[in-house]
Amino acid sequence: MDQRADLSEFLRSRRARLKPEDVGLPDFGRHRRVPGLRREELAQLAGVSVAYYTRLEQGNGRNVSVEVLDAIARALRLTDAERAHLTHLAKPTHRKKKRAAATRAHAVRPQLQHLLDAMDGVPAYLLGRRLDIVAWNRMARALLGDFAALEPRERNMARQVFLAPNARDLYADWDAKATEVVSVLRMYAGCWADDPELSALVGELSLRSQEFRTLWAAHLVQDKGHGTKRLRHPLVGEMTLTYETLRVPDDHDLALVTYTAEPGSPSAEALRLLAHWGVDEVATTR
Repeated sequence: MDQRADLSEFLRSRRARLKPEDVGLPDFGRHRRVPGLRREELAQLAGVSVAYYTRLEQGNGRNVSVEVLDAIARALRLTDAERAHLTHLAKPTHRKKKRAAATRAHAVRPQLQHLLDAMDGVPAYLLGRRLDIVAWNRMARALLGDFAALEPRERNMARQVFLAPNARDLYADWDAKATEVVSVLRMYAGCWADDPELSALVGELSLRSQEFRTLWAAHLVQDKGHGTKRLRHPLVGEMTLTYETLRVPDDHDLALVTYTAEPGSPSAEALRLLAHWGVDEVATTR
């Protein structure tokens, strides 16, 4: 992936979403050729010259300081995830080390698999840096699908959401899930621009899914955190579940994702029923 082009497009997209009145600047009603703030307005807010900001927006972040990036992030009202993404794009570090790490397959320590298996009644799985599903427990298979039956390259959350035939049935808020997946993948792309498998994944999804192309072009960025999901399960019906994402301490590119339900709720009862069925029974309904 072209990190300079991504930097340029990201800054333009963030500038385009702001209006003068959003940031306390006067709007004299003059016709604007492009949506959002002009470059000179953004430069004024950030306290840098127009020429300096223009070079950065053209993808030249080689000599930009952290202080200037922070000022631009504040002017653009970036979220924490967007601010981190901007820094990754403008000041990539340890490129050789990252390139070597990006090409290695994610190894899962046996103790992590033991932890997953011990979480009886709690759907849980491990995500790698490309949203690869690298490990899971019995309840995750029962809830989300039989990952073991998939080819290894298909065990990927982005491929499952955009290409799997039952994804729109499983995720009641498919649009929200699709936006989250692309936003997290974009965050990873900023960190691992030299990862050939990540580039190939983005290319494949762009070719095969119009929805993915549209969302990818929007340069949405977020880190996977916590929230709620509504799922429609073929056996136990609709459930509202809370998910949490926990980073593995010795490998921050590996994340543990868990699903739980409000105690005493219909969703908790649905999970309890699901736990009593084997994966084979669930798989026959999909």
